[in-house]
Amino acid sequence: MAKGLDVGTMNILSGRQEGAETVFVQQRNSFVEIEYSDMAEQMLSRSEVLHIRKDDKVYVVGDDALNFANIFNKETRRPMQHGILSSEEASAIPMIKLITEQVVGEPSKPNERLFYSSPADPIDSPLTTLYHEKTLESMLGDMGYDPEPINEGMAVIYSELADNNFTGLGISFGAGMTNVCLAYYAVPVMKFSIARGGDWVDEQTAQATGTPVDKVTSIKEDDFELDFRTDVGGVEGALAIYYENLLDYVIENITREVDEEDVEEGLDVPVVVTGGTSSPNGFEDLFADHLADANIPFSISGVRSADEPMYSVASGALVAARSEEGDDESGGADEPAAEEAAPESED
Repeated sequence: MAKGLDVGTMNILSGRQEGAETVFVQQRNSFVEIEYSDMAEQMLSRSEVLHIRKDDKVYVVGDDALNFANIFNKETRRPMQHGILSSEEASAIPMIKLITEQVVGEPSKPNERLFYSSPADPIDSPLTTLYHEKTLESMLGDMGYDPEPINEGMAVIYSELADNNFTGLGISFGAGMTNVCLAYYAVPVMKFSIARGGDWVDEQTAQATGTPVDKVTSIKEDDFELDFRTDVGGVEGALAIYYENLLDYVIENITREVDEEDVEEGLDVPVVVTGGTSSPNGFEDLFADHLADANIPFSISGVRSADEPMYSVASGALVAARSEEGDDESGGADEPAAEEAAPESED
């Protein structure tokens, strides 16, 4: 057995193979702090809400955090920021450890192989991913796994471009970062990240409209479409504006980073977009329209979204883990199944 793990700023997902089916487990990578009371803790435990009590505070963790934040008019807190562990959040490591344990579970055998996603160093920020990557490696090792980082953009290539000999441009639009990888027969020609993603869109929209960030996130995740029919002035109109700006920024950096000497003459590749930020209807078409106008030194044969954008990176990490483990199977079924992590309370 082997597992793949997508450690994202907004969500943490794992993938594992069960027969011919790939099973995914998911939890939101966030928490909210509420005041402790005996009644509150009893209700949380009875409702199987994942939480931790520390002194006179209770921390609601995972999927329930956003609901509690909206009920109590509070902002959720994140173990990660800009795609890596947050240096501003003192509880980052224990919180992400709890969420990861819920998502990935115990190893099925000692030193079970596990590939986990890690972003490339961003080209537009002084941030470095080394501490984040090594901390996760140590944490997963302590859990009994044999962990190995995989570049997030390369995981997209493994997941989505097997039918094109793992050749193409894979882009993961995450919450904290956007990761880009151009690969030729599974060999990365270019890989980088930029320090903008869904969180940047939400923050800019919140600032422009005077709406709490968590409320913006809820609106974005609730059937938001990039159709540009929304009246300017509302939250959805602002989301559309900043989404378009994000796409232009990503394309600008792709154009700047591609080295023509590293690209085979006449190269014609597909582009696949994944990640939670790419989920709104209309994203694929909008990106294709903007990409068509870009001065990129290779041809684009088409732009498509992953069938399951949320699960793509975890699926690619699983493909890599199973390949390394020597499994003969290719690592994925046509119809992956998703399940929620079963929450447990901890005192």
